[in-house]
Amino acid sequence: MAFQPTPADISVIITTPAAGSSAEPRFLTERRVTPTWTIVQLKSKLETMTGVPPSCQRLCLKSPGGPDQWLEGDDSTIGQWGLMKGCEIEVHDSRPRSTRPNFTDLSSVDKYVLPTSTYEALPNSVLAWKKNQKLGRFDPSTVSPEEAMRSQASKDIGEIEQRGIAVNKRAIVLPSSPPHVRRGTIRFVGPVPTIPIPGVEPNLAETDPTACPVWVGIELDEPLGKNDGSIGGKSYFVCPNKTGVFVKPEKVKIGDFPPLGLDDWDDEMEEI
Repeated sequence: MAFQPTPADISVIITTPAAGSSAEPRFLTERRVTPTWTIVQLKSKLETMTGVPPSCQRLCLKSPGGPDQWLEGDDSTIGQWGLMKGCEIEVHDSRPRSTRPNFTDLSSVDKYVLPTSTYEALPNSVLAWKKNQKLGRFDPSTVSPEEAMRSQASKDIGEIEQRGIAVNKRAIVLPSSPPHVRRGTIRFVGPVPTIPIPGVEPNLAETDPTACPVWVGIELDEPLGKNDGSIGGKSYFVCPNKTGVFVKPEKVKIGDFPPLGLDDWDDEMEEI
C-alpha cells in the first residue's frame, strides 16, 4: 500500500455576516483547517468560535477569484469544495434573531459585588498596598481637591495681575504662531463654576465661586472658538457662535493686536 501523506492544514478566515448595513463582519478570526475534516467536524469546531450550534450553521465558502459556495452534505470533506489559502468561511445562524442568546447584554447576568468593607479588610489588595506605601489619598502631604482648587484660584489671580488681563483688552491665545494666530477681545474674567473640576463636587463650586479657578473668556475675531460665550448651559458673555473660547490666564497675551484686514491676510499668505 502506497504511503499517503497527511494533508497540510490551510489557513482560513472565519467570519459571521455583518450586522445591518455595516460592511464589517461581526466576528473575524484566522484559523487552520484540515482539508480531510468533514462538514460536521468543521461545524463542531466553529461552534466554539462563533457560539452557533452545528445544527443551526449554514456555511458559505468564499474562494479567491471563484464563486461563493454553500457547503452542503455533512459527510463531505471540506477539501472536496476546493479549500485553498485565502479562503473565507462565513458562518450564518439559521435561528430566528429573537431566539439567539444576547452575549452583549450584561444586565441579565448575575454579578458578584464585593462589599466595600470586605475589600478594605483584604491584606493583599491594591488598596492595602497604597495604604502601606502612603500613596494617593493616603499620603499625608497630599492636599485635598478643595485645597488644590483654592490654590489654583490664587495662582490665577496672580497671573491676571501680572499679565494685565482685563475686559475689553485685545489679546492672543497662546501658543500662537503665523498663520495660526487666534486674536480677539477679552469679554469676561472670573470663575466659571459650570466647568467641572476633577474631584470637586459641582455644588461646592456653585456655593463658593470665589474659590474656583479663574478663566478668561475671549471673543475671537474669527470662528476658531468653541462656543458663543456660554458653557454648561450658562452664559458668561455674548458673541457669535464658534467665536467664544475660555482659556486659563497663563494662555493669554495682552497687547496691541488689531483685527486682521485683507492686506494683513495677503502678507500672512506670502510667508507660508
